[in-house]
Amino acid sequence: NHSARKLSRTGHTSWTLTEVDFTDGPYLETNTTATTLTPSGTTGSVNITASASLFAATDVGRLVSFSNGRAKITGFTSATVVAATVQDDFDNTNSVSNWKLGAFSGTTGHPSTVCFFEQRLVFAGTTAEPQTLYFSKSGDYENMTTGTNADDAMVYTIASNQVNRIRYLKAQRTLIIGTTGGEFTVSADGTDAAITPTNIVIKKQSAYGTANVDATTAGNAVLFLQKAKRKIRELTYNFDVDGYVAPDLTILNDIVTKSGINEMAYQQEPDSILWCVRDDGVFAGLTYQRSENVIAWHRHKLGGTFGSGDSATGYGVVESVASISGELTEDELYVIVKRTINGATKRYVEVFAPFDFDETNSTDFRFLDSHLTYSGSSTTTLSGLNHLEGQTVSILADGSTHATKVVSSGSVTLDRSVTSAVVGLKYDSVLQTMRVEGGSAQGTSQGKIKRISKVVLRLFETVGAKVGPSLTDLETVPFRTTSSPMGQPVPTLIAGDKQVEFRDDFNSDGFIFVKQDQPLPLSVLALYPTIVTNDG
Repeated sequence: NHSARKLSRTGHTSWTLTEVDFTDGPYLETNTTATTLTPSGTTGSVNITASASLFAATDVGRLVSFSNGRAKITGFTSATVVAATVQDDFDNTNSVSNWKLGAFSGTTGHPSTVCFFEQRLVFAGTTAEPQTLYFSKSGDYENMTTGTNADDAMVYTIASNQVNRIRYLKAQRTLIIGTTGGEFTVSADGTDAAITPTNIVIKKQSAYGTANVDATTAGNAVLFLQKAKRKIRELTYNFDVDGYVAPDLTILNDIVTKSGINEMAYQQEPDSILWCVRDDGVFAGLTYQRSENVIAWHRHKLGGTFGSGDSATGYGVVESVASISGELTEDELYVIVKRTINGATKRYVEVFAPFDFDETNSTDFRFLDSHLTYSGSSTTTLSGLNHLEGQTVSILADGSTHATKVVSSGSVTLDRSVTSAVVGLKYDSVLQTMRVEGGSAQGTSQGKIKRISKVVLRLFETVGAKVGPSLTDLETVPFRTTSSPMGQPVPTLIAGDKQVEFRDDFNSDGFIFVKQDQPLPLSVLALYPTIVTNDG
């Protein structure tokens, strides 16, 4: 619904957003009706008169081309008369029927997707021509003058049995086109040459269709959301079939996207994760490392809550996500989070803290949402927390957990003085295993009565954890020894094994739950249960 814009940065704080002023074109097909156009002059400001109803108020800003000239419509008088500014002089003031109207306008719609490909700027997805692609001249991004020379602009409409709107364009080894009915590629007649008006070929690769959510690239693959907004598919070239395939990345866990996805962003560093905003505001992540065959989903409920009473979500609602290049070691991940704060709806732009997998300095832990940090002289009062007014907050004081407090007048009063603190909204980290397969004398242990008597947790740089057969029956794992001072943080994070007695009864499942509900690090490398299986 909006004309193409160009965002330019000429300095750190100098940004401009301007409407693209195309040198020429693109245009719709040449008129084939009896309607004629007549200009009142050949240059400057003119009126253009049509012999039949043709124009609309939404044509202001639209190009029109005839008599070897072109003009931009600047004013609407009636369905047959518009004012225009001549950009390339007309040959004469004769009435002609071989005229062309601009393809981009408020009447026919503007492009809904764009990308660069082989030194061309490519637009697609207007309202009137949802299956048409518009390629600029090579190296001249705002010039849409078509022709037959190798560097001329091109207009190409996908021929298919259905009219399917183009939803995204992605430049890979070929130009990937995602439509509501299938996926296509653009290449130079099957060769590695650059595309030209005489060799461009568009081929259909699959028929899954895409939702109205922009796809993202990850390595050599394009990750896109299927049109039902539940499946993420991986479009990648396969040498065995000499074409593109699009396997389902949610096939092992379709529950995590059940509510539908609204937006996606890919964070390459440090862990190669595709982040997805669900319809219900839960944050879903897909750890994607195709070279290692790692496709793993995880769900994140941010701290806080939205709504009140029975309608409260119990978590902060994520509305949008973006990943940008940060420092060399990690991309920065930003989210817009909606919460009910002190009875009012608030939205915050928040950035994830850098993830240091082997961080051992307890005062650097940042395992709280919407948090602020303090470092300075000894104090018992922490202020500047107006954004969490009325919220119950968790506190890490000098590296140790502190009793929760309620923010009042933008501050909290601590039970002891600190020189370093982190204050924010808590969240729970929960790991649940699949049903344990421990084997038995007669084969599998699946479906048989079993009991787990103890569990060995192999941990890395960890302090604080609970283990049990369910979330309502958890055993706290001890990390503090008799020689550890009670008024100080646990001096050493555990990197090794911890054995825990498991308070479970005989059952056919054998689930193991691990939970961290403190703002402290927990990394589980492996679980080793001791199991007794009943074959009787």
